Amino acid sequence: QVQLVESGGGLVQPGGSLRLSCAASGRIGSPNTRAWYRQATGKQRELVAAITSGGITNYADVVKGRFTISRDNAKNTLYLQMSSLKSEDTAVYYCQIRALGSTYWGQGTQVTVSS
Repeated sequence: QVQLVESGGGLVQPGGSLRLSCAASGRIGSPNTRAWYRQATGKQRELVAAITSGGITNYADVVKGRFTISRDNAKNTLYLQMSSLKSEDTAVYYCQIRALGSTYWGQGTQVTVSS
């Protein structure tokens, strides 16, 4: 059974930085695409960034230049480095893995950007 566990969320001031991690366990097919989504209160879940097994990345326009997605295949861990955070980045952040027709989600980690 595949499990995804996010960590690294918290409260940060505007302009600050955070790094989220998503540790995966269980048998995950390959190739696979891993991604970060976020959902703010009262809004739909949206894609933040994604990375393929080959390292090709894709970012939402609103985070380009501020966020960096990366993966460590040896550790089976996905990361999201977030810099220059804004209040509008406040949301629950979820990691996702898509592989061989299956989709897996983590439980989410709260990121709050506030002074």
